[in-house]
Amino acid sequence: MNDIISASELAVELAGDYPPVVLDIRYLLGGPHGRPAYEAGHIPGAVFVDLDAELAGPPGSGGRHPLPDLEVFGAAMRAAGVSVTRPVVVYGGAQGWAAARAWWLLRWTGHASVRVLDGGLAVWDGPLSVSTPAPAAGDFVPVPGALPVLDADGAAALARRGVLLDARAGERYRGEVEPIDRVAGHIPGARSAPTTENVDADGCFLPPATLASRFARLGAGADTEVGVYCGSGVSAAHEVLALAVAGIPAALYPGSWSEWSSDDSRPVATGPNP
Repeated sequence: MNDIISASELAVELAGDYPPVVLDIRYLLGGPHGRPAYEAGHIPGAVFVDLDAELAGPPGSGGRHPLPDLEVFGAAMRAAGVSVTRPVVVYGGAQGWAAARAWWLLRWTGHASVRVLDGGLAVWDGPLSVSTPAPAAGDFVPVPGALPVLDADGAAALARRGVLLDARAGERYRGEVEPIDRVAGHIPGARSAPTTENVDADGCFLPPATLASRFARLGAGADTEVGVYCGSGVSAAHEVLALAVAGIPAALYPGSWSEWSSDDSRPVATGPNP
């Protein structure tokens, strides 16, 4: 199953007899809310989804972006027109991390056809709309378990027996800086794999073979048990997507470093090595 779609492919599908549901998930950590940008112009028919309110639960012991309440998530998806039998395409802004979070949540909860617009809104050269659509309610009911998930203990164990990738910037992995969380460093045994290195200058994913080679250098392959974490489980979803493009299944640790570092009993490693 394809997990990404090009702008030209999306344009063709939107003009067809059975267009996909399109979700606009523009979000930037520490930046302005994505709703005003959506209202200023979005792909025609796209429905805005709020990452903080609908794709994550309230910050707390489970991290800064814990998994959402399934009732809240399901209601948001149905209000956006998401149905079991209708394909979904999600897109975001420059980073694409929030779109990957939506892709992962929908796939994790059982939707069979979800793709991310490769490169996000920046690659879309079709018309933009300022109209807010009112789609017919969908019938999607989320049932978790279709993709693997790690908790803190599971991430620690996977770092010992498989490959645990840290999708944050290298300087955060090494513990040189920590602009957000209370402790700097990484989970012992994890390997640094910044998700920014999975895309080209335009924000589009590198070719599958190039991604596969990159992950192979990190010890990850189709026959390896792989897990991913980041700061709060958002950019890690983007890395899980990159791994999927490369043909490598991977588990997500949603709590990520924000959960791990909030527990004083958890060990912390620093420096360039696992």
